[in-house]
Amino acid sequence: MYLLIEVAGYIDAWPTIGLVMLTAVIGVALLKRQGLATLTRGTRRLESGELPAREMAEGILLAVAGALLLTPGFVTDTVGFIFLIPKSRALIADALLQRVQVHTGPPGDGPVTIEGDFERRG
Repeated sequence: MYLLIEVAGYIDAWPTIGLVMLTAVIGVALLKRQGLATLTRGTRRLESGELPAREMAEGILLAVAGALLLTPGFVTDTVGFIFLIPKSRALIADALLQRVQVHTGPPGDGPVTIEGDFERRG
């Protein structure tokens, strides 16, 4: 907020509001484009039998980017735009994936049987 107030002091309130709205509109347009590209890559990996872990991590980063871009402020917009840049998002996603353990199948050697009862309530 401090930076927002400082910028408004230099260029006036209305241009500052316009600038914040412009970054939100541009950010949402880029978010849509990047989100569809990530979804397409993830779907392709899933169809080829691979786990789309990186695409899932990038999807989470894109969701965070969207929230940051819609939050008024220049710092939040900067971080949101960093998450929208494919190379920086990939680096951040890779760093996140190094901290988690990804399982590609059920534990153990054999198949897993899941049993349950079904009761219709009416």
